[in-house]
Amino acid sequence: MKVKNEPRLARVVAAIAALVVLTSTGLLIADYVSMLYRVPLEKARVESMEEAVRGDARIAVDLTAERERQTERSLQRDSQNLIYAYILLAGAVMFLVTMNWLKSFEENPKVPLEALVNLRDENYGVFRRDVLSKPDLEVAPVPEVDLSFVEEVISREGRGKDAAVPILRAIQLNYGYLPDEALQKVCKETEITPAQIAGTSTFYSQFRLSPVGKHLVKLCHGTACHVSGIGAITEELKRHLSIGPEEDTDPSQLFTIEKVACLGCCSLAPVMMIDEETAGRLTPASACLTLHNFEAKRSL
Repeated sequence: MKVKNEPRLARVVAAIAALVVLTSTGLLIADYVSMLYRVPLEKARVESMEEAVRGDARIAVDLTAERERQTERSLQRDSQNLIYAYILLAGAVMFLVTMNWLKSFEENPKVPLEALVNLRDENYGVFRRDVLSKPDLEVAPVPEVDLSFVEEVISREGRGKDAAVPILRAIQLNYGYLPDEALQKVCKETEITPAQIAGTSTFYSQFRLSPVGKHLVKLCHGTACHVSGIGAITEELKRHLSIGPEEDTDPSQLFTIEKVACLGCCSLAPVMMIDEETAGRLTPASACLTLHNFEAKRSL
């Protein structure tokens, strides 16, 4: 059953929850500050009465009453603060739930399925993807690797096994990845073994064994984006680009998908970045359309 003016109701509930949190927090802080002044005074009073008891035993009755009064007040204060703490916790939970409720009213880009299916050449140019069927994408030709650079690196870094990381780093920087031909030449010309290269290249995340695409698509998988559905968006983008389960670049080597821990745009969750352009509050459909529009602008 839908309630009229739900956003307004959510804002009112959020305001009440915030007031409860602030009030209970203020009461706890006020009691703590009061205790800083009150406890030393009460302790001094007891010590004074204990000193007086030595000269007049009749004060012992008053001393016992004072101790009982202070103990009772301390128990009451602890009980009262526990209630305030529970109220604070309940208010905080209510505030978080209400803020999530308010977020559901924010306008997200709604892309009709028909608009996504009919990404036509006449509107945007040469780029086209059909998300309802696997497109026959043109596989980019593998460029020939110039091995003269590998020879130069080997001459500079040395031929010993300890030169593996510097050599691989230089090859990565030059080619953008570690080509098979270059690795085979390294093994042939140096003391570095295929097993050592395999272990080193898989241990360090900086090394890639396949070419990177023309554009890098960073998908935030931080907490905010994770709970907002970035997993489904990632799967849809990979299906949209015909990227296999264990791959990260589409066959035409146009886009490379990379999962990152955070893009610093939690308020826009779920969010992705294409090269230097950021897109937020995505759905699987709008993410695919955003990708299409990005390449379309580059093709004009």
